[in-house]
Amino acid sequence: MADFPDKVNTQTSTRTASNTISSRFSPIGLDIQFLKSSIGILMIVELVCGLLVWALIAGSTISTGDGAFGWVIFVAIFLWILTVVIFIFYLLSLTPKLPMVPWLHLSLYFNLGATVLYLTAFITNASSVDPTSIKGSYRYNNRAAAAFFAGVVMISYGVSTFLYFLSLRGRGSNAATSQATGSNSA
Repeated sequence: MADFPDKVNTQTSTRTASNTISSRFSPIGLDIQFLKSSIGILMIVELVCGLLVWALIAGSTISTGDGAFGWVIFVAIFLWILTVVIFIFYLLSLTPKLPMVPWLHLSLYFNLGATVLYLTAFITNASSVDPTSIKGSYRYNNRAAAAFFAGVVMISYGVSTFLYFLSLRGRGSNAATSQATGSNSA
């Protein structure tokens, strides 16, 4: 009991108003480092190739038996619009201004869902390419190119999912992990 006051740390810290204001209310600016990051590059690939998918599908002639192309174009346009919105948030550094949104979790689950949806769109699109049609014809070229770009977009969403997963996994430890490894500061 005699050495109790020596083991207690009574220092307190105070938050200054300038720290809170500067992070949430700083001016909006372009984050060029985001464009150079692997996530930024993958999002640019998703945007460009996703735009090509829905442009190629929308530009192809769809006959009566091709009702599944409605699903492909829905997936392509819907995910392209959502990717544009998320890209703008990251590009303009708006994510630190909204700390209540779990951005890493949101991005992980969005990319996971996009990977699954694009997998179904890729399979639907690739199965519609008729190998017996004349190669070089407009119908064959559009569908084959759209299937290729849907595969590229699917892979890029998958790689983004993996990178966000690694980012979340390496982002810290819980109390049990720090106790087991002996890395707590007490």
